Amino acid sequence: MSLAVIGVVALQTDLTLTSIRANEDAFDKNVQNALSVVATRIEAASRTDDLLVIANGYSAEYLNVEGVVGAGENGGMSIPVGSTKVSASDAYNDKLLAQLLTNTGTGLCDECRRRHKLGVGFEEGEVQNITYDYQSVHNPIEERIDAQRLGQILEQELENNAIKTPYEFGVFSVERGAFVIRNGQYLSGGLLVSTNDNPSFPSLAESSYSVTLFENEEGDAAGNLKIYFPEKSSVLWSTLLPSFIGTFLFAALILACFGYTVWVIFHQKRLSEMKTDFINNMTHEFKTPIATISLAADSISNPKISGEISKVLRFANIIKQENKRMNSQVEKVLQMAQIDRGESQLRLTNVNLHDVISRAVENIGLQVEPRQGTAMAVLNAENPMVDGDLTHISNVINNLLDNANKYSPDAPDIVITTTDRQDGVEIGVLDHGMGMSKEARKHIFDKFYRVHTGDLHDVKGFGLGLSYVKAIMDAHKGSVEVKSDLGKGSEFILFFPRRQGVEQTMLS
Repeated sequence: MSLAVIGVVALQTDLTLTSIRANEDAFDKNVQNALSVVATRIEAASRTDDLLVIANGYSAEYLNVEGVVGAGENGGMSIPVGSTKVSASDAYNDKLLAQLLTNTGTGLCDECRRRHKLGVGFEEGEVQNITYDYQSVHNPIEERIDAQRLGQILEQELENNAIKTPYEFGVFSVERGAFVIRNGQYLSGGLLVSTNDNPSFPSLAESSYSVTLFENEEGDAAGNLKIYFPEKSSVLWSTLLPSFIGTFLFAALILACFGYTVWVIFHQKRLSEMKTDFINNMTHEFKTPIATISLAADSISNPKISGEISKVLRFANIIKQENKRMNSQVEKVLQMAQIDRGESQLRLTNVNLHDVISRAVENIGLQVEPRQGTAMAVLNAENPMVDGDLTHISNVINNLLDNANKYSPDAPDIVITTTDRQDGVEIGVLDHGMGMSKEARKHIFDKFYRVHTGDLHDVKGFGLGLSYVKAIMDAHKGSVEVKSDLGKGSEFILFFPRRQGVEQTMLS
């Protein structure tokens, strides 16, 4: 089952990562497609603008050519529509020819020199192309791009490719080594300063989404259009988030069920072991008095014994004591059964804890004295009166003292103290016996649980005493705590509130 759970989680993780990579590849492809179209449109728009400028005579200082460029409407300059070829010797004056022929940066000008030497004329469109190419080489990239138009075109193409996440973009000038346009705005001179080691806008500069602008025949670019998506990760995850959350929740549910199943198995195993131990203990606890009663009854039936009244009374008293012992054990089991079913109720009266403790210490003293032990009460509480059930409180104190005696392998040294606390009384039962481990302290209030005593097998009991103590303290709205170190002894601390506020409290 563990391998199956791990396999499912691993497969789902791999599928999720594969989907993320596929989304990222599709996103990258769409972005590059959009940038390619934007670059084409921007270059076409720039060429159109420049040719319009040439056609309307705004480049007269570059095209002072009589017979080709003449006066137009409104004083402007225009290229006559009728001419199809113009002789180079007749079309260009010395200044323009010198400019074009010395411009070695473009292939068209090389072609211009070659055709000039051969005396070949130029068509009207070729004149425009040569002039456009000349201006393109000499004009900086920011003058060839309308920043606002760039922003609009980029927005349109990203939307056409289903990309709607926020973005930043900029035009990087190769000549200047800096961004000249950013987010549809021309950058001022102060922001143009940057170096390769410390570029302006590092996130934008390092972005992998880039396309060249105005690449010439030699492959040299005038600049690069770059775009950066600050929220790219969230966009990639957004489509997969419901699936990922669902996978995580179901995997967590499977793991929780698996963990709960394992816990139940071990819990039931532990309960089974404790119940088996309980049955064995109960068998031994009942077997001894039953055997004693049987022997006493046989003795009384013996003619030699039946004639002696003193011996008959002695064996009758043994039968009575053993019967009382068996009845006490049965009562413990029945009390816990009633508490489990919620059928038992507290009969609240005004109880003097000091009186209860004094009687309990006197009783336990009779058991510890033959073992050269001591049991002492230190009653410091000034007001020992509480609302409680006298019978149950007496049983709680006697149970704790009995445990302190049973789990003290040497001469028992038991001290029980009382202390005034706000709204109640605190009772401490301290022994210097074998103590408990940390693991044992976690389970001592569980039913049927008994602390392991190693090779010591003379500790009697059903494992119900401390679970009974816990149930009674909870019913009295009090508390019970334990402090213990293995080999150093244990201390149980009880707290009884002075007032219960109700006549009867149901045990549960």
